[in-house]
Amino acid sequence: MSLRTTDPAPAVGVADPRDTTRDALDSLLAHLATTTPGLELSAPSPATAAYGHDRSSIGRNAVDGATGPAVAFPASAVEVQAIVRAAAAHGVAVVARGAGSGLSGGAVATAEQLVVSTDRLNRIVEVSPLDELAVVEPGVVNADLNVALEPAGLFYAPDPASWDISTIGGNIATNAGGLRCAKYGVTRESVLALDVVLADGSLVTLGRHSLKGVAGYDLRSLFVGSQGTLGIVVRATVRLRPIPVARRTLTAFFDDTATGAAALAAITRSPVRPSVVEFFDTGSLENIDRHSGTELRSRGGSLVLVELDGYGIDEQIADLDRALTDAGGRVRVESDADAARLWELRRSGRGFDGARWFTGGDIAVPKSRIPEVYAFLDELATRHGIEASAVSHAGDGNLHPVLSLEIPEGADPAVPDPALAAANDELVRFAIGLGGTITGEHGLGSLKRHLAPLEFSERAIDAQRAIKHALDPDGVLNPGSAL
Repeated sequence: MSLRTTDPAPAVGVADPRDTTRDALDSLLAHLATTTPGLELSAPSPATAAYGHDRSSIGRNAVDGATGPAVAFPASAVEVQAIVRAAAAHGVAVVARGAGSGLSGGAVATAEQLVVSTDRLNRIVEVSPLDELAVVEPGVVNADLNVALEPAGLFYAPDPASWDISTIGGNIATNAGGLRCAKYGVTRESVLALDVVLADGSLVTLGRHSLKGVAGYDLRSLFVGSQGTLGIVVRATVRLRPIPVARRTLTAFFDDTATGAAALAAITRSPVRPSVVEFFDTGSLENIDRHSGTELRSRGGSLVLVELDGYGIDEQIADLDRALTDAGGRVRVESDADAARLWELRRSGRGFDGARWFTGGDIAVPKSRIPEVYAFLDELATRHGIEASAVSHAGDGNLHPVLSLEIPEGADPAVPDPALAAANDELVRFAIGLGGTITGEHGLGSLKRHLAPLEFSERAIDAQRAIKHALDPDGVLNPGSAL
């Protein structure tokens, strides 16, 4: 094979790499080209720039024409082992990457680092309907897996908003949640076993195919959510569930944000356990209308969007209708077509043009404290002179706030007003004070790692760093991400 080379240029993204030189990277690429026949490699160039960042603000602020990282496209676990082993020997940092749909700066690489793409590790190896499990490679797209499972009457439950493009490996790396985790749990609850390449190139299997198993430490769970800092997943055994016999969508519009947020408790007190409970405040409805041309705001000042599934669907609808109506909601059972449109809007309906600075987040709190967060958002907006709104996975207390501010004429769009960062810091501290967390599903990545001391004691951080050092003593894997 031949390698295209370019002159060094400013790196894309923000990372905290080891002291890697371009000479070391070039030597690694030449070594891999010689020793690993058939391995696809791309040298650093502007053509690889998209592999240097995810969909976070790092990607939005990437410099056009800047040089991206080197990229390897392994097609087997053996090739991943060879890459990691050689990278460690050459002193080159390795960043694993799925679809790059993350929002925390968790898959960010410089032009002196090597990205290991899972694009070619995309096989569904096995589906066992009687065991309700599938064995897949990390590059399998979440939605594609469910399409393949449908003839067997099964589905893979975790469904992040980016489910149609995000990969199973990326979902595992971030312990992705999604809409249905209110009933079915986050990714960790659907992972039975992992094959992982460690920082020294060795391959280990963690977990088992059985639902039960308590032998030894639960290392499988440790790797779920580790954002590629402890190892690279090359195969996963995931739990499947029967496709529900029925699914229906209910909407309940309320006069304002406070009334709608308070009504969420009525769902918890009811005998119904929805698969999805989403909440939209006034600002979110207005944003969706501007971005998508809808008229949701005309139906009310806040929205509770619910999916019910399983047997007894009519009884579930009746019970929830009664509970939400008594709480002040205007309840409607949506048609299949209208429901599909609403869920599409939930996944992709919000957006901002280039005339505003904005920052997003994914704090989580005990779900009984959700109304307090919305009240605090209003207070933040007034005090800092910004706009603040949030859509929530209300069934599990995970909020996605967006703080924004119009960019004044003559201001640099790349330098946000400090008021946004100050407000976001206050919001994170408020969530932690309620017993919550910095990040419910996106991960710390490189953008939120500085906030970790707000949530963890110094001893807890030291313990996590000790785990990292034990598994990756030279800091080869995804430096600058998580802790």
